Amino acid sequence: MDVEPDLFTAAAEDRQEKDPAGSPLAVRMRPRTLDEVVGQQHLLKPGSPLRRLVGDDTGGGPGGPSDKGGGGRRVGGGPAGPSSVFLWGPPGIGKTTLAYVVSQATNKRFVELSAITAGVKEVRAVIDGARRASGGFGKETVLFLDEIHRFSKAQQDSLLPAVENRWVTLIAATTENPYFSVISPLLSRSLLLTLEPLTDDDLRGLLRRALTDARGLAGAVTLPEDTEGHLLRIAGGDARRALTALEAGAGSALAKGEKEITLRTLEESVDRAAVKYDRDGDQHYDVASALIKSIRGSDVDAALHYLARMIEAGEDPRFIARRLMISASEDIGLADPTALQTAVAAAQAVAMIGFPEARITLSQATIALALAPKSNAAYTAIDAALADVRAGRAGAVPPHLRDSHYKGAQKLGHGQGYQYPHDLPGGIAAQQYAPDEVHGTRYYEPTRHGAEARYADVVERVRVRLRSASGEGTAD
Repeated sequence: MDVEPDLFTAAAEDRQEKDPAGSPLAVRMRPRTLDEVVGQQHLLKPGSPLRRLVGDDTGGGPGGPSDKGGGGRRVGGGPAGPSSVFLWGPPGIGKTTLAYVVSQATNKRFVELSAITAGVKEVRAVIDGARRASGGFGKETVLFLDEIHRFSKAQQDSLLPAVENRWVTLIAATTENPYFSVISPLLSRSLLLTLEPLTDDDLRGLLRRALTDARGLAGAVTLPEDTEGHLLRIAGGDARRALTALEAGAGSALAKGEKEITLRTLEESVDRAAVKYDRDGDQHYDVASALIKSIRGSDVDAALHYLARMIEAGEDPRFIARRLMISASEDIGLADPTALQTAVAAAQAVAMIGFPEARITLSQATIALALAPKSNAAYTAIDAALADVRAGRAGAVPPHLRDSHYKGAQKLGHGQGYQYPHDLPGGIAAQQYAPDEVHGTRYYEPTRHGAEARYADVVERVRVRLRSASGEGTAD
C-alpha cells in the first residue's frame, strides 16, 4: 500500500465529490485532461514530453491510441520513455495544473513533494518507494516537486541518481530561472519547458467556461463586458486569481439576489477599484506618455502614480521597461550615463521575475530616472545627423579614411596620409574625419547638467584640436 503523500489525497477527492460547492472554484475548474488546459499550447503538441507522460502521443487525450491495450506501444520506459521535465514560469499560469492533469490521466504512481517542507529524507523515501514499486509491481513513479529552487545544492544532488537511472520521472516546478537556481547536472538530465504567461484571451475562455460549466457556477450569474475587463486586469495573467475573484464576485451578487456581477459588486467583493484604462486605446498611450513626461520633468511622485496605474491596469511589464530604456537615452543621456544601465538591468530583471515582484524593480528604475539630471543632447544629435543624411548631405569619405587593406587600394590612394591616433600625444589626430559637405557641422551640443558637463569640456577641447587640421585655428 502506498502511504506516501499523493498530489491530491483520496479524502480530498471524496469530499469534493460529495460536496463540490464546498471546494474553491479554482479547484473545481481544474482541467481533467491536457486538452482542457488553458494556454501553453506550445507544450501540448502531439508527441510532446507532457503528452508522453500521460501515455498520449497523439494529442487526443487519455483513451487515445497509445492508451489502448494490445497493439499500442509502451510509452513509459525504454529509450523512448518520457524524460524528466522542469516547468518554469510565473505563479498562476498552470505548473501545478499540468502536474494535476498528469496525476489524473496517467496510470503511474504519482507522488508530490514541496521543497518548502521536504528535505533529503523525504526525497530518499520517495526514491526507495519508487524502486520497490518498479521492481515488485512494474509500477513507474512520477514525482512532482514544487518550488525546486528552494532546495539546496545537496538536496538537489539527492535527486540525481533517481533521475539518471529513471527510477522516477521528475516533474519539477519553479518560478525562478533554473539556470541560476538548479544545479547543472540535474538540469542537463531533464527537459526545460518554459511556460508562457496566460493571455487575456486564455483567461477570458477560462472565466466563461467557469460561468457555464456544471463544475463551476453553472449559469447562476452572468458577467458583463466591463466587469470581465476589470476582472482580467486584476488577475494580471494569474488563472487562480481570476477564478478566485470571479467566485468572490459571484458570491456577492447572489447574496444580493442579483443574476449579474456588476462592476460595483466585483469592486466591493475584491476591494479594488476599477482602473479606467484600455490597453488597446487612448488611455494606454495617454498614461504611458504621462509616465515618460513626468520622468522628464523630474516629478518622481507623478511618475510613480502613472506607473502604479499601468501596473494595476495589467499593463505588460516588458512594455513599461522598454519605455524606461527609451527615456534613459532620450531624456537623460550622458547627464547620467548610469541611467541606461539601470533601465536595461530593470528590463532584464522584469523578464526574469515577472509580476508581482517586478513592480519593485520598475519602481526603482522609475525613481532613479526621475531624479537623474536631464539631457536630450544624444536625442537631438542623432536626429540632426539623420536630417542631414536624408537631405543628401552625405558626401564621399575622405581618401585617408578609406579602407586600404584590399588589393589595389594603395594605387587608388586609399589610406594615404592617415594618422594613427594612438601614436600621437593625447590620442587625438588632427585630421579631417567628416565628408566635405558636413565638415565642421556640430551635431552634439552637450548640456552642463550632471555628468554631461565633463563631456562638454572634453568635446570642446577635441573640436579645437580637430579644427587645427584644416587651418581654422581656435576661433569660433
